[in-house]
Amino acid sequence: MKATFGAGCFWHVEEVFARTPGVAGTAVGYIGGHTDSPTYQDVCTNRTGHVEAVQVEYDQDRVSFEDLLDIFWGNHNPTTPNRQGPDVGTQYRSVIFFHSPEQEALARRSRETLDASGKLPAPVVTQIVPATAFYRAEEYHQRYFKKMGLV
Repeated sequence: MKATFGAGCFWHVEEVFARTPGVAGTAVGYIGGHTDSPTYQDVCTNRTGHVEAVQVEYDQDRVSFEDLLDIFWGNHNPTTPNRQGPDVGTQYRSVIFFHSPEQEALARRSRETLDASGKLPAPVVTQIVPATAFYRAEEYHQRYFKKMGLV
């Protein structure tokens, strides 16, 4: 199965998912915009409409989509539009790209539950949209933290 999430800079987000039991693989890239085959430099201009995202390949017998949603919510601030920490721009927006009607329903229910929980200081702004073409980022971005010896 495949899941795709945007939650700020993709380096940290990828590492969190890559360490999750049941995740068979991860890739960082760009999705959700209007530019074909964007580069990192293109996406950083904030004019492509793409978000930095992580595509997760997972074994649903070992980890559920709901588990992945819990990881997603717990590893970024879903209440800040177009910003995560010091990173600002639409490429850092919080977004779930669904690959099936079931993923869409689960994501919407999960967002509603989190929003109603009162655990967050502001409303959840996370978008839930259909997955479009995913453009794999340049190789130096893949498993960046591991390559840099940060994990």
